[in-house]
Amino acid sequence: MLIVDAGPLYAAAAKRDKHHERAVALLSSSPRPLLVPALVVTEVSYLLADRIGAHAELAFGRALADGELVVEPVADSDWSRIYELMEQYLDLPLGMVDASVIALAERRKVDVIATLDQRHFSVVRPRHIEAFRLVP
Repeated sequence: MLIVDAGPLYAAAAKRDKHHERAVALLSSSPRPLLVPALVVTEVSYLLADRIGAHAELAFGRALADGELVVEPVADSDWSRIYELMEQYLDLPLGMVDASVIALAERRKVDVIATLDQRHFSVVRPRHIEAFRLVP
């Protein structure tokens, strides 16, 4: 199981992105399921439509509809942890989407996150492990 942040999903679709090949390789070879937090879906949809176009957003929608990517909703219990993380890392700042990724990883006891955001995810100390392993 792998939790996927917005960066690798966008890079996989953006052929000119410097992380494109690594993102495609990671997403195609990682063990399933590939969990995408619901707030990440919104972020990726916006980026794809805005920067690449409707066809890229449509392809992302197809990956979700086909079950290639599994959307994980924010649980009611996650909201207090999301708020807590945002407040704790206010100087970073840690946004709501990234905090939702961390809350999901803690709830599911996942230690690996697919992200290009080393700045945020390498600083945060999760509750269930000392630090996340970040890929690619």
